[in-house]
Amino acid sequence: MKMIFAGTPEFAATALQAIVAAGHEVALVLTQPDRPAGRGMVLQPSAVKKVALEHGIAVFQPQTLRDAEAQARVAAIGAEVMVVAAYGLILPQVVLDMPRFGCINIHGSLLPRWRGAAPIQRALLAGDGETGVCIMQMESGLDTGPVLLRGAFPIEATDTTASLHDRLADLGARLVVEALGKLPLPAEPQPSEGVTYAHKIEKSEALIDWTKSAAELDRHIRAFNPFPGAQALFGGQTVKLWQALPVAGNGEFGAILTVDRSSIVVACGDGALAVSELQKAGGKRLPVQQFLAGHPLKVGDRFDVPV
Repeated sequence: MKMIFAGTPEFAATALQAIVAAGHEVALVLTQPDRPAGRGMVLQPSAVKKVALEHGIAVFQPQTLRDAEAQARVAAIGAEVMVVAAYGLILPQVVLDMPRFGCINIHGSLLPRWRGAAPIQRALLAGDGETGVCIMQMESGLDTGPVLLRGAFPIEATDTTASLHDRLADLGARLVVEALGKLPLPAEPQPSEGVTYAHKIEKSEALIDWTKSAAELDRHIRAFNPFPGAQALFGGQTVKLWQALPVAGNGEFGAILTVDRSSIVVACGDGALAVSELQKAGGKRLPVQQFLAGHPLKVGDRFDVPV
């Protein structure tokens, strides 16, 4: 099937690899313009662009798809379908209508729950028991289109955004290849009940509030791993917390209850959190034993509690 693929990050690159491996003709790849990254702020291609170049696929990186020139480039392909995954640009209706089978989207949630930009993090923060992928027929609304295929799996107690991302990317790649092989598929309209929105993650949300329960803060730490990292304050200095477990314990919010070679136990609004991996600003992620060698913390010390 002759198609266009539109996507930018690793989540999308996994799907593009699977589509190429399945033998489909990807005539054009749309992806975000190269962005400066790293200490030298050198322009870096997106993960999708790297895959496209590896396979000799033409790449188009418009700033917008709203101008006539960009739309003409897309229309000239004569694609039967466009697959979209975490692209980052809005597709105007004229573009949505170009392919014979329209545009289909790989979305990392069980729609209509968690429409929007950050479904993986929001599912973890909310304590959802499962997540999954929907292959959706795109329309002008934000993730409102009917669903062609869906797959689900449980969210485990140790899952982070990083681990869920990889499992969802693999599931999305499998489902989109299956969908492409069966087009046209019956489309199931999304129910009007149960709609939630996964608003973009803001760095300010990463700050830990010790008045919350240990269960909530455990989810918080896992949701912000790998980005931007859950942040606690100690003496006004930022410390990122990367790994922790809810445990029994009580005391003043943010107070360190016990310290040993495997964890620092901190009192929360309900229960306590045994923190086992930390990172000081400008430093490396370290297990507790190594962290304590350079940053001694003791019972009775207290993390700052946001006002």
